[in-house]
Amino acid sequence: MMDHLANTEINSQRIAAVESCFGASGQPLALPGRVLLGEGILTKECRKKPKPRIFFLFNDILVYGSIIINKRKYNSQHIIPLEDVTLETLPDTLQMKNRWMIKTSKKSFVVSAASLTERKEWISHLEECIKHLLSKTGRQPCREPAAPWIPDKATDICMRCTHTKFSTLTRRHHCRKCGFVVCADCSRQRFLMPRLSPKPLRVCNLCYRQLLAEKKKEAEADRRQTEPIPSAMQGYEPSSGDDSDKSDDEKAEQWPADTEFYTSQVSWSSFHS
Repeated sequence: MMDHLANTEINSQRIAAVESCFGASGQPLALPGRVLLGEGILTKECRKKPKPRIFFLFNDILVYGSIIINKRKYNSQHIIPLEDVTLETLPDTLQMKNRWMIKTSKKSFVVSAASLTERKEWISHLEECIKHLLSKTGRQPCREPAAPWIPDKATDICMRCTHTKFSTLTRRHHCRKCGFVVCADCSRQRFLMPRLSPKPLRVCNLCYRQLLAEKKKEAEADRRQTEPIPSAMQGYEPSSGDDSDKSDDEKAEQWPADTEFYTSQVSWSSFHS
């Protein structure tokens, strides 16, 4: 179907209509071989509350934006290359049903459809396009997707220290590494993550320590690769048998940063029991 529609007049007209709806604020979408396969309104879980968004599925990109006037005017255009997309089906919640997660290396977020059938159709078409595109380009699926932001209303307390309560004076912040909702004291550090942004981003204290440790480990590995290999007997000293000078008591227990909030089957309150 994609090959049949490519470079046809009807396909060009449909893409031009989408460009017109986004106006000057949107990017040009017409490219040779690009096909508009479908469109629809999905509910996107945003930081403050779920909001309707218009989505357009092309054979190589996924485009979405805010609805000003349906079928006539959209803004806040976002373009996601499909070769960077992986999908994950999620269980229903009291507030939202027919949910799934769209994961990319730069941003991951949750959407929901109006019905189970609609969700199946979206996921089926997305997976078909992704599979076709990856086989065509020879690329591998995204292996390190960005963490989705936990919605503000998911918790009234900091998800790291678990004692700071949020209020009109105590703001919520999000760690860009784990996506948790944290207080200012638990997220004073910033770290450069080129995959997400050219500027240092806010991270929680735990993620900051882990990122520093990873950076130090990578630097040590690079240093070892550049060092000359010594002679087998030169400077040989027998081992003392001690693996480390640090005792086990000095290793602080930490809440793992890779806790998957969305895929966990336990409730949020269970984290503190």
